[in-house]
Amino acid sequence: MLSALEVITTVVVGVMVGVEFSVAFVMNRIFDALPEDSGQLGRAHGGRMLGAVMPFWYFGSVALAAAWAVAGRHHSGTGLVVVAAGLLVLTVLMSVLLLVPINNRSKTWTPENRPEDWKEQMNRWERWHYVRVAVLIGAFTLLVTALA
Repeated sequence: MLSALEVITTVVVGVMVGVEFSVAFVMNRIFDALPEDSGQLGRAHGGRMLGAVMPFWYFGSVALAAAWAVAGRHHSGTGLVVVAAGLLVLTVLMSVLLLVPINNRSKTWTPENRPEDWKEQMNRWERWHYVRVAVLIGAFTLLVTALA
C-alpha cells in the first residue's frame, strides 16, 4: 500500500510540475507572441480553465504527501517527504495569497474591459509563478529522492 501511495504522489506532483513549468516557459511565451489581443484572451481562457482544476490538484498533492509522511513515518526518507509536504503547503499559500487574486481578475478581462496596467499585473503574476515553479520542483525532487 505504501509503495502505491509513494508512486501515486510522485506522479501527481510530477505532472503538476510539468504543467506549471509549461505554463511558465512555453504557454506564456506563445501567448506573448500572438498578434493583437489574442495573447490576452488566451491568458484569460487559460486562467479560467486551469483555475478550475488547480485547487484540487494542489490540495490533493498536499494531502497525498501528508498521507505518505504519516504512512511511512517509520521508513527512511520520511523527513524528505515532510519537507516536500511543507513546500507544497507553501505553494498553496503562495497561490491563494499572491497568484489567485491576480488570476481571478485577469480571467474576466477582455480587450474592452481590461485595466490599463494589465501587462504589469501579468508580469507580477509571472514573477510569482516562477518562484512557485521553483518551489514545486524542489518538492518534487525531494519526493523522488525519498522514493529512491
